[in-house]
Amino acid sequence: MEHKGLIMVNTGEGKGKTTAALGLAMRAWGNHLRVLILQFIKGSWTYGELEAIKALASAGGRIEIRQGGLGFSRRGNQAQEEHQRAAMELLATAHSELKKDAWDMVILDEFNYAYSFGLIQSDDLESLLAARPERTHLVFTGRNASEELISHADLVTEMRLVKHPYQQGIKAQKGVEF
Repeated sequence: MEHKGLIMVNTGEGKGKTTAALGLAMRAWGNHLRVLILQFIKGSWTYGELEAIKALASAGGRIEIRQGGLGFSRRGNQAQEEHQRAAMELLATAHSELKKDAWDMVILDEFNYAYSFGLIQSDDLESLLAARPERTHLVFTGRNASEELISHADLVTEMRLVKHPYQQGIKAQKGVEF
């Protein structure tokens, strides 16, 4: 079987972009691939996936998750420079890890959000794509995927919001949203 690394994008207004990427990570791990997950926005928050990934890592290695953001940001936020610095640090980590060619799959969680908010620039995206080894799967998640990224992708999935509990005043549920 020919192995070709794919560029995959999970985007859209609906829920499930990160969840789908984590499903890919589990599938890859189960097939003895090495997986790195870099989370661009999800800074100091505690998420259920962190515990799950730790358990997989202790059960056989080959998988790692690193948070590099400061949490969700709004446009015009006074901390914009801090968010940009955090995004650039994680981007540098992604470049470094891709150049090492040590991973079969690299997931850049919430990259699209960081990119659409201007924390990451077009030339940074081009440089990142150029650093990817041919056999490495590269997965981007988050709303507002750029046309530039979509044009490079082999697979793009758009999650469409039909109905969400938040619309009914139901707060985020542990184990579902985080």
